[in-house]
Amino acid sequence: MRSVAAGLAALPILAACDRGGEPSDRSEDQAVVASTAEDDLPAWLSPTDGTEPARWLAGREAGHPLRADAAEVRGMRESLDRARNAFVEDKRMIANRTVQLGQMLSEIGKTESYRALIDGLGEVASVRGRHKSLYGEMCQHYYNTRAQGADHATALARLEAREQPAGEAPAESPGGKP
Repeated sequence: MRSVAAGLAALPILAACDRGGEPSDRSEDQAVVASTAEDDLPAWLSPTDGTEPARWLAGREAGHPLRADAAEVRGMRESLDRARNAFVEDKRMIANRTVQLGQMLSEIGKTESYRALIDGLGEVASVRGRHKSLYGEMCQHYYNTRAQGADHATALARLEAREQPAGEAPAESPGGKP
């Protein structure tokens, strides 16, 4: 019985992953009941999960739940707030994609902190100005670049070059390389 409940609980997660930041076509008379998971760390945040994405993500990185006022949670909250301004996806989806990217990087021996990923990709997205980027797409390009052997800074520089609006040259980095 418990495995059936776990399987049913996973369905909304899988369904939500491909929606990105698109608005729901759910009618207003259908209520969504939020659940919270503040005392454990689920594998993913579902659309109805009431857990704060910053707290969940900081706890995942720490390996155990953290208090909402913990320094790690406050820092993650700031990173997610900045990222939300640069990307189409909501904070929950950014958090889920960050964990997914972290797992993929770990599998190839190239781990990065979640904040370094969010902040780095957010900086890259900021070159687009008022045009928001797709976080999931940027994560995939970042991963591909890292899998080809690039370090974190090089992968971000390559992504930034891709994100430049047409006709603009990439800004020169402190090392003198674009």
